[in-house]
Amino acid sequence: MVLKRLPSCGCPVIFLQVMDGTELPGVLVFALDGPHGICKDHIGDLQKHFSLITMKEFVENRAQFCQKIQAVYIWGGKPAIDRELLWSLPSLKIIANGGVGVNHLDLPLIASLGVKVANTPKAVSDPTADLGMALLLAAARRVLEGCHLAAAPGTKEFCVNWMGQEVTGATLGIIGMGSIGYKIAQRARAFDMKILYHNRNRRKLEEEKVIGATYCKRLDDLLQQSDFVMLTLSLTPQTHRLIGCRELRLMKPTAILINVGRGLLVDQDALVEALQTGVICAAALDVTYPEPLPRDHPLLKLKNVTLTPHIGSATHQARWQMMRDMTESILASLNGLPIPNEVLP
Repeated sequence: MVLKRLPSCGCPVIFLQVMDGTELPGVLVFALDGPHGICKDHIGDLQKHFSLITMKEFVENRAQFCQKIQAVYIWGGKPAIDRELLWSLPSLKIIANGGVGVNHLDLPLIASLGVKVANTPKAVSDPTADLGMALLLAAARRVLEGCHLAAAPGTKEFCVNWMGQEVTGATLGIIGMGSIGYKIAQRARAFDMKILYHNRNRRKLEEEKVIGATYCKRLDDLLQQSDFVMLTLSLTPQTHRLIGCRELRLMKPTAILINVGRGLLVDQDALVEALQTGVICAAALDVTYPEPLPRDHPLLKLKNVTLTPHIGSATHQARWQMMRDMTESILASLNGLPIPNEVLP
């Protein structure tokens, strides 16, 4: 047994115990290619540190790989972690999840088996906040509708009275003032927006002052006052379908709902009805349930809906940082060191 200094991938230097100087720890990934595979550009860096084992390889030869796998690398929500998989990996030490949300993981069960969990919150905050503002602006100014109108074969002139809503000076209500919500508030301040927020815990007064935000202890107050309502919170049993028929009816008829959190934060049937009947003006959604929506879903047919395919963290820079953060967490776990971004059950 020797100590080998691993090549750097932007992480702090970590020494790993390597058998005979050649064997790398096994890490389970879903695939190395295809729509659910890890980024091809990341494979070379990951293979400097780990022996990557795909789910297909593992299923076909469990006996060979079950003892070798010490970590699971979740990319795009895959591989799915269930009780059967956990019990079949006796050497498992950590599950590294790309992204912030871990509602797809049974944290108490994982912890009961002595397995750690880590995510990548810092890597996704800025790009998700950027997308949140992009969706807000696109919905307010009807960018998608405008694009279709400008490109339509039958368009011969533009109507002078085709209008959207102004963002500057409007009121933005942010539900969930974590890292992403706070960064959205920073961006919204540049538009001179009045910022309200509702959160499980109130931010420090100095943090509120920096972004000019006002805390709403009651969600109802935020909904009634906001021109734009932005969902940036995590999905938990308490936030499941937080926005339903009652909450939508509290909003202004000119209000726009933006969701960059999780699809199940919203009662989608209630949202469809609210959009069809003018209870609210429009919605801009990066997340839905399921993903993608069935091709006949009514949300796909409404002109006052802007949809993107869950791309909050989909920038080259963010995905590289996610990979580096996950690598750092796995290496720390294998060496018995404190795990950056550990998620506690």
